[in-house]
This record gives sequence, structure tokens and C-alpha cells, in this order.
Amino acid sequence: MGVAVSGRADGIRVGVIGAGAMGAAHIRTLARWVPSATVVAAYDADVSRATAICAEVGARVADGSGELITADDVDAVLIAAPDPLHEELVLSCLAAEKPTLCEKPLATSAESSRRVVDAEVAAGRRLVQVGFMRRHDQAYEQLRQMISTGGVGDVRVVHCVHRNPRAHPTATSEGIITNSMIHELDIVPWLLDDAWSAVTMTVPRLDDGQLLDPQVGVLETRSGVVVTSEVFVNARYGYDVRCEVVGAAGTARLSAPYGLGLRRDGVDGMVVAPDFVERFADAYRVELEEWVTAAAGGASGGGSAGGAGGGAGGAGGASAWDAYRADLAAAAAVESLHCGARVAISDPEPPALYATTPADG
Repeated sequence: MGVAVSGRADGIRVGVIGAGAMGAAHIRTLARWVPSATVVAAYDADVSRATAICAEVGARVADGSGELITADDVDAVLIAAPDPLHEELVLSCLAAEKPTLCEKPLATSAESSRRVVDAEVAAGRRLVQVGFMRRHDQAYEQLRQMISTGGVGDVRVVHCVHRNPRAHPTATSEGIITNSMIHELDIVPWLLDDAWSAVTMTVPRLDDGQLLDPQVGVLETRSGVVVTSEVFVNARYGYDVRCEVVGAAGTARLSAPYGLGLRRDGVDGMVVAPDFVERFADAYRVELEEWVTAAAGGASGGGSAGGAGGGAGGAGGASAWDAYRADLAAAAAVESLHCGARVAISDPEPPALYATTPADG
């Protein structure tokens, strides 16, 4: 497991790289909801953003990401920087031997994710957790428990829906898979304790040059479950995530996660969350608290590599190996998007480091 990173009475000192919407939300959550953590520093290429959020929580503005990672007053690092920077930053954190929570995806390609895995294996310690927050959502946890205890019988089909109100200005057709569908590519194997085997992507008829949105993936697992995954990043009406598991003895689905009923303009219904930060607010709190607790013991919060193909199950958050497996599935989905055919998904056996939980290893 490694030596505890801090013996301070006031808990783990966290440095955050990236002060955009996600980074700022994490900083506020740590400051408000995780008393065992103190945000001591933040860095962002936009100095004004870093300055503003640091002023809120009493942290200092770091001179650069490298300075923050190696600083003596930083025990653990949270990375919420743009995706192309993740690999380099995580490798630097591993070199500094600091527990790290990296927002998904771990890297922008399966090859890059594998380099992180190899570096962590070489270090001999589990220090990296990846921010697949759905693993910490109560509804998803209850759904997983229902499946594992046979509540719906043998699973036959899983239906997933993932809709955003509007795409980021930099969105690409491939990015809909690697940055949005990546959540389904992680959470379904975790729910089923199974592994992917193949994917076929399809899209509606669209004009040339348009963003390929929405996209629908038909995926197959090693045990023979069929999974549909619709991702629509310009759905307009709000942020909406659904999952239904169809079994031989019944079905189970996520109940509506919205707590506010509203009657207005002739409509009686539930208010839809505007974004993922609000929808998964509780999951982020749990994720950060568990990560900080694990970091205090000198490890990451990444779960074990149990399940078919390794990496599907286990306590805690997603490990670097889990993220690598999701990236392998994403690479196959991107290939299918371009060729229009069924593509096999590689799912190798995990290195020994990921065969146990951090507390066991």
C-alpha cells in the first residue's frame, strides 16, 4: 500500500491542476464537504480563473503544474486539466510518488493510457484513480447490487441513454465517444462484472460536415449481453442519463434522479438537471472523500481488477487499468464509427498490480 503521505492533523493537502468548470467544482466540493482535505494550491493556464477560485478557499496560485506536483506542501494531486494534458501530468505525479485523481479520460488514446499503466506498474504502487464518478452514484450502486444478487435474473440486455443540453464548442464526432460515451464504456462492465467483446456504431442520416450526433452503439459483452448506448450531446432540454437492465426474471432501471417537481406552462413534471455537476453532485462528494481517505493511506482509491477480463469489479473508484480498458473500447467504437462495421474490442488480462485492491496490494 505504501507509506501514508501525511501525518498532519488537518488531513491531506491537495493541489488542483485545472480551474475550469470541473476543477472549480472539485475545489469547492473539497473545501465544503471533505473536512479531511485542504486545497492548498491550484494552477490553471488562465491565471485569473486560478486566482478567483483560490481566493474562495484560501489557497495559493501555483506558478505551474510542475511546481504544484513537486511542492512540499502538496500531498495529493487532482487533475482537471484539458484531456490532451492528462498523460503527461499523471506521469509526473507518478514520478513524484503522489496519489492522483485524474478526471476522465485518463488519456486521449489507449496507447497513452497504457503508458500510464506501465509507469504505475513499474513504480509498484497504485497511486492513480480516474474520475468515473458514476461508480460513486447511489442509484448506480443500487443497480449493481440488484444485478449481482440476481434480482433480475440472468441479464440479457442493457439500454443506456446519455444526453447533454449542448455540445462543447470543441466537440468532435470522435470525441462524443472518447469523452462522453466513455462513461458507458466504463460503467456497464462495472455494473455487470463483465467485459466488452465487440461494438457496432451507427448514426442518423446527416448532412456532410455535420457533427455526428446523436450516436448509437450496439455493444456485446463476453458473456453475451447486448448493450445499446445512445449519446446525444445536443439534446437541448438538459442533462439526462438513464440505464435499464433487462433480465430473464425482471428489469431494473435508474429512477429519475431529480428531486424537484414543477407545474408550469401547462406541464406537470420533474426538473431536469442542467449539467453533470448538478446531476452527480453527491457522487462527486463521495468520490472525493473516498479518494482523500485512500490518499491518506498512501494509495489511490482505484478498485480491484476482478471480473471477466479483469478490472470490472472491486471497491473504490476506477483504476488506471479500468480507464485503459475503457479507452480500448472507445478506440474500437471510433473505428466502427468510421468504417460502419462491427469491430472486436480487445480486453487483455490485467497486470498483477491490479488484481487486488490498493489496501491488499
